[in-house]
Amino acid sequence: MATIESKKVTVNAGSEAVYTFLSDLNNFEQLLPQDRISEWSSTEKECSFKVQGGYKIGLQWERGEEHSLIVLKSTPAAPFPFDLNIHLSEEDGKTNGYQVCNADLNPFLKMMVEKPLKNLFDYIADRLVEQF
Repeated sequence: MATIESKKVTVNAGSEAVYTFLSDLNNFEQLLPQDRISEWSSTEKECSFKVQGGYKIGLQWERGEEHSLIVLKSTPAAPFPFDLNIHLSEEDGKTNGYQVCNADLNPFLKMMVEKPLKNLFDYIADRLVEQF
């Protein structure tokens, strides 16, 4: 099992607004690098897209703890099983947040995808800050 954590960011909005935005997976398209994804498809509780290099990634809503945690799981279309936990906490009207991905990767695959995934999660964190 590989654990990949994004950088921690502070969003200029309360945790309720950030949680509501992230709870609708239609909004995830705004957080992804548009030049590296294609074939975007989404509903409120599921999204999928193809990343540069040919892998199709699917995410689905698993559960949430209001204003503090969102848990997303990979769909069967993903090249490996993983979950993505988005942690939120409010302080002085702003939201601190970060993502933790737990992926079932063999050592070879981990070596290949760990850095690109870390970069992707950091990109998502930066884009979330820009949304608010």
